[in-house]
Amino acid sequence: MIVSGGDKAMRFLYFDRITELESGKRIRAVKTFPLSEAYLNKHFSRAPLIPGSILVEAMSQITGWLVVYTHKCETSCVISLINNLEVPADLRAGATVELHGEIVDTGRRWSDCRAWVERDGERIASAERFVFPHFKEKNPEEVAKFYRDIGWIEPRWDWEAP
Repeated sequence: MIVSGGDKAMRFLYFDRITELESGKRIRAVKTFPLSEAYLNKHFSRAPLIPGSILVEAMSQITGWLVVYTHKCETSCVISLINNLEVPADLRAGATVELHGEIVDTGRRWSDCRAWVERDGERIASAERFVFPHFKEKNPEEVAKFYRDIGWIEPRWDWEAP
């Protein structure tokens, strides 16, 4: 995923909408996987299935955003470790899922998170641990403006963006 302020473009986003966000604690988002997704084109022609790697990316995106949000856009992060990962083999195109993420621990230099995916209230994928090293953002105000413009920071949330 490339999401940044300035002249960089968003490329791959694996959630449609954030439904809950609590700084330092949790995030929840929803995603529908339409048949029109580019990665399904000619790859699964008989029974289009969502690759497990896409669910891993979706979980890492929401937990990564929770880390950035928790640190008020003053840090960016890149996933460096995933432990105890489980993904389904049979998630079909057209499915709508709910993505959940939590911060287990966070500090100045890294964050430790966990995430899971539910379909119809049943857990279908999970990662017990995502580790994100932190990198200082040069211009947190610009990053916050970008996130505000795309709707990821809303006034109803629990801190004022720079």
